[in-house]
Amino acid sequence: IVLLCVGANIRIQAMSADVKATILCVVGKMVVFPAAMAFAGLAIGLETELFMAAMLFGSSPAAASAYTLARAMGGDAPAMAGHSSRSRLLVGTGKYASMEQTGEAIRASGAEIVTVAIRRSNIGQSPDEPNLLDVVPPDEFTILPNTAGCFTAPDAVRVARLGRDLLEQTGNPGAGWVKLEVLGDKKTLLPDPVGTLEATRELVADGFDVLCYTSDDPISAQRIKDAGATAVMPAGSPIGSGQGVLNRNNIVLCLELLKQGDPGYPVIVDAGVGTASDAAFAMELGVDAILMNTAIAGAREPVRMARAMRNAVLAGRDAFLAGRIPRKLYATASSPIEGIIGSDAGS
Repeated sequence: IVLLCVGANIRIQAMSADVKATILCVVGKMVVFPAAMAFAGLAIGLETELFMAAMLFGSSPAAASAYTLARAMGGDAPAMAGHSSRSRLLVGTGKYASMEQTGEAIRASGAEIVTVAIRRSNIGQSPDEPNLLDVVPPDEFTILPNTAGCFTAPDAVRVARLGRDLLEQTGNPGAGWVKLEVLGDKKTLLPDPVGTLEATRELVADGFDVLCYTSDDPISAQRIKDAGATAVMPAGSPIGSGQGVLNRNNIVLCLELLKQGDPGYPVIVDAGVGTASDAAFAMELGVDAILMNTAIAGAREPVRMARAMRNAVLAGRDAFLAGRIPRKLYATASSPIEGIIGSDAGS
């Protein structure tokens, strides 16, 4: 109740996805921790007033005070699948000139969540080959497995499960995540809406947190959310095209529809960003984050572009929060014309 009063929101669907973890957290906070505080207080012989203070401290809603303090200090971190990230930029790992460049660019981007194509990258499947996790250590980054290159729902589900099996061996928090892609054809790499929905339902039922790549169609986006996806990721334009956000209005409609009654639901622009201004523009629309790969890896200087993207995402988010001025047909003087020396109005 306290969290709701200070502006947080509760996603019942997310809580019910892992009932065991939810029950353990509630019982731990409301029963186990207060009991431990009571036992400790009795053991050291606290006086009544101090004992009651200790019990109150042990039973108080720490999450509410922490959330309020973070917001008061300017905190604006996105949260997905119970994981909070300090960066709103998610990056991929493909198309770099070398493993070393991959690691350097990712660090320059400031990203904490890094997506990996399970069918194309070695994260342990091939012990005798260079391992991507050597330059993107799983103890420093959240690894988000993706199903890039899958054109059917069964294929995407199989690859997602392989990614989970590999990452569970590392203890990485992204083991239960998947960036779901079910592509319609090899030329446009646009999503197959039917296959995407089918795979989403199956993976959610299997316990995955699904971050789902889709078109910018608001109705498809809503259906994916209704199927249980943790986040919806509409494309700004086709993968790797560098065209930026082609249909501003559809992204805005996706935001309006997906966040109606659920303002904390993550909406992430995925694909199509070409340069820093594209990233800033997307963030100014109000999306929660951006995922990109080619825009950085394909740049003449990937590390420099990674820094540019990092700054662009920050600037775009600040601009969205600050609120742009309305567009007008005619000029409006920065300083009032009335009353200036030598004007008719002032003489």
